[in-house]
Amino acid sequence: MKIISQATAFGGMQGVFSHESEACRCEMTFAVYVPPRAIKEPCPVLWYLSGLTCTHANVMEKGEYRRMAAELGLIIVCPDTSPRGNDVPDELTNWQMGKGAGFYLDATETPWSENYQMYTYVTEELPALVAAQFRADMSRQGIFGHSMGGHGAMTIALKNPESFKSCSAFAPIVEPSTADWSAPAFEKYLGPDQSAWRAYDACALVRDGARFPEFLIDQGKADGFLENGLRPWLFEEAVKDTGIGLTLRMHERYDHSYYFISTFMDDHLRWHAERLG
Repeated sequence: MKIISQATAFGGMQGVFSHESEACRCEMTFAVYVPPRAIKEPCPVLWYLSGLTCTHANVMEKGEYRRMAAELGLIIVCPDTSPRGNDVPDELTNWQMGKGAGFYLDATETPWSENYQMYTYVTEELPALVAAQFRADMSRQGIFGHSMGGHGAMTIALKNPESFKSCSAFAPIVEPSTADWSAPAFEKYLGPDQSAWRAYDACALVRDGARFPEFLIDQGKADGFLENGLRPWLFEEAVKDTGIGLTLRMHERYDHSYYFISTFMDDHLRWHAERLG
């Protein structure tokens, strides 16, 4: 692991690091905020997954999480959204596919399968690295994210309830297999057989029997992607009579931006901290 940068913030450490990833077969960059409490004891870990076109830097620079994370004693880990590098396949004119658009799945189709193994990277490889390098209590993990990252957080939680104790999302893509900006990417990454897509679709996972205790979703009503891409009401319908708890908060005037995310970031961090103990 290489240190790219480190800075003190609210008594803790905001760092950016890189390492050679076996899963993605390229160098991957990620950010970690370590609260001052970690000097004395291992702290719970909260994973933040970013959205389309983003890197680790978007939430690190605009998410405004450090003050509350320091107060609550939370380690915040921010992975990249896809593999990177000159040799990694991409679609340069398509922001919904390729670099910046890994969708937190393991691709099975060429040429994407060589590098686009983001599900394995986020659920196996990077957690092992974090556990080895930071004072992290890996028995207390939560996960959240925005848009494509909200999709990733929800599907990862549903598939790994033994690993995560909490999950929330800002404006998530709840049914990517039928959304305009994700279904074409799913076909390229996973092939034309849509039954394979269900493993990375929160609504389909619930319908197929996956369970997680509860979710918190915040959604802006002025979000330009709400009707065609996000559609949180589909997840609300999917979890009815399943025993899955859902707090869905719809906010007037808020859009899809980090102004929206930063407004409700403290709420999400407190929500996770309550469940991580």
